[in-house]
Amino acid sequence: MRDYKKYTVWELGHEITLETYKLTKNFPNDENFGLTSQMRRASSSIPANIAEGCGRESDAEFKRFLIIAQGSASELEYFTILAKDLDYIMNKEFLSIHDKVNKVRRSLNSLINKI
Repeated sequence: MRDYKKYTVWELGHEITLETYKLTKNFPNDENFGLTSQMRRASSSIPANIAEGCGRESDAEFKRFLIIAQGSASELEYFTILAKDLDYIMNKEFLSIHDKVNKVRRSLNSLINKI
């Protein structure tokens, strides 16, 4: 069994989740069950799927969960664009999280290709 905490891609995913929670804290109240919830779910799904994949026995299962994490990162990428376009986040905040999301996607892709 792998230790997910040893993967830098998991650390980055966790960092993105923490940043997403901070960003969405100031979203309008009417977004609590909309964009706020969706962004938090998508961001936390990245490190959660990495962790779950590490708990699986085979490389194929691990790879499957990494692919799911990659899909969640793509979903979060869109939500950050939407949040910026709705003026829920400033351009500086958008660029910060957008860069991290792209980095985690590249890192996941690299790890997937190594398995």
